This record gives sequence, C-alpha cells and structure tokens, in this order.
Amino acid sequence: MDPLTPEDVEHIAQLAYIKLSEEESENMRVQLTNILGHFTSLSTVDTNGVDSTGHTTDASTVMRNDEPYTPMDQEDVLRNAPDRDGEFVRVRPVIE
Repeated sequence: MDPLTPEDVEHIAQLAYIKLSEEESENMRVQLTNILGHFTSLSTVDTNGVDSTGHTTDASTVMRNDEPYTPMDQEDVLRNAPDRDGEFVRVRPVIE
C-alpha cells in the first residue's frame, strides 16, 4: 500500500473538523498509513468457509424484542396531558 500523502491527512482532518500542526499532521500520516497497512494484510487472509458473525461472544441483548402492538387510544393519552391544544400535548418551550 502506498503511504498517505500530506494532502490525504489534511483532507481527513478537514472531514473530522480538526486542525493539525505540521508535526501532528506528519505523526498522523505515519500512524494512519500503518493502520491501513494492517487492514491490507488482513485482506490477504483466506476466509472461505468461515461464517460471518455480528458478535465474537454469545452476549445477549437486554432490549426487548421489537414486536408490533396496538397503540394506546389518542383520547386516553390526551386525557392525562396537563395541557393540550386540540389533538396535541402543549409543553413549555425548551429553546432559549
């Protein structure tokens, strides 16, 4: 893999909204080139016959399953609103 150019690093820094000094830019160029080199070496690994995976462990989520259900009746919900405007709940403004 070709090393990153100073222009590549400048472009990446602009995308990330960061300003780098000349020294930081050169350090970042070397580090990013090394990181991309590792990915290049990984791309040479033969993965034929290896199932893809989303997780490396048997961890399970604590979230409930996303299942459809019958929504609450709008009037029942609005009946509990402290202030309403027609079919909407009125709240105090939060933008200063």
